[in-house]
Amino acid sequence: MARLYTALIGLSLIWGMSFVFIKWLVEPAGVWGTVFLRCLAGALVLLPIFFMQRRRMGKKPLPIGKLIVVGIGNAALPWTLIALSETQINSNTASILNATTPIWTGLIGFLLFSAVLTSFQWIGILVGFFGILVLMNFEVSGIFSSDFVGVGTMILATMSYAFSSHYTKKYLVGTSVVTISTFQLLIGAGIGFVGMLITQPIAVGDLLSVEPLFGIIGLGCFGSGIATLLYFYIMTNGSPEFASTVTYLIPGTAMIWGFILLGEPVTHNLILGLFIIFTGVFLSSRKSKKTVVGVQMGTR
Repeated sequence: MARLYTALIGLSLIWGMSFVFIKWLVEPAGVWGTVFLRCLAGALVLLPIFFMQRRRMGKKPLPIGKLIVVGIGNAALPWTLIALSETQINSNTASILNATTPIWTGLIGFLLFSAVLTSFQWIGILVGFFGILVLMNFEVSGIFSSDFVGVGTMILATMSYAFSSHYTKKYLVGTSVVTISTFQLLIGAGIGFVGMLITQPIAVGDLLSVEPLFGIIGLGCFGSGIATLLYFYIMTNGSPEFASTVTYLIPGTAMIWGFILLGEPVTHNLILGLFIIFTGVFLSSRKSKKTVVGVQMGTR
């Protein structure tokens, strides 16, 4: 569990910064261009690792159809929706709405994948969501007063993440993390490229300033490359629900990055909210002994 929590914290730090990177990139690159660039940069990081792994483990057939579903559901669709959202709402609001992912993961797992959550997991989800409300100072009405493009598209993105988590856990258990991550990014890059050609081709000159370049490196190499590996590691060694709780931490890390890079104040709500969120993460990761035995037997 220590490794899982370390990976979870590292992932939250990377993805907390990603909302800033998206803001820097979406204006010069456009929505589809942002998806294309982040996926392409991430794929360039993972492709050498993928080919080395294939050479070492042998070229057994890949579940291409299932990989395409995950590529659409966990990269192309949600990342397009998030980029679209950030054309209308600020990065803090986007990160807070992103934190509803564990709620949708539990509900979609229950409705579509016959998932059974323990009482601790349900309590952890509720406690974590309460922590998000504390971070927001309970100002919920301000978020839901926006148009659908913004709030609505962010919620659809979290639902897409939730579905993909359960789909991956059910259908890609025997597939390596590197393979899933690499194909996810390649599929996202392909869809982003087609969308970009149809709507708004990238003007290369607009990307040659500091912020867009940092956005490409941060979103691609770290947010889409390294972070994707961390996410699938957490999900395959923990559970979809535990992996999705990273979204509870992202608003806090996003505010920490705001303090470091933008001089934004660290409020009492931030400290209290983070404490409550960590409590929710701990509770939501607990399972009964019977459930744990079943999971271990199923993965052998």
